[in-house]
Amino acid sequence: QVQLVESGGGLVQTGDSLRLSCVASGPIFSNYVMGWFRQAPGKEREFVAAISRTGGNTHYVDSVKGRFTISRDNAKKTVYLQMNSLKPEDTAVYYCAARSGVALATTSTMYDSWGQGTQVTVSA
Repeated sequence: QVQLVESGGGLVQTGDSLRLSCVASGPIFSNYVMGWFRQAPGKEREFVAAISRTGGNTHYVDSVKGRFTISRDNAKKTVYLQMNSLKPEDTAVYYCAARSGVALATTSTMYDSWGQGTQVTVSA
């Protein structure tokens, strides 16, 4: 399995931007579909975005479309989540995840490997 480490979280104000990074180690990174999920206190883990193995296809949850962008650099074994126009409801722990399939899955159980998470807090 691939090992994943997220970074880039923090405390920001409404309307600010953050870029999360997730660095992978282990097997060939380009073999994995990558996803970002988030979990707010008292809520279930929620799909945010996914990107295909080559980066050519992406998928987002409706609530972040137009504000968040997922991308990847296979040479650096890194996936990014650029978050713009942040809102208080974006506050959560953000996790990156990897799956060895092809589909841009939106269900957490479809992913094989997870990072430890990075906290994003957006103040009003």
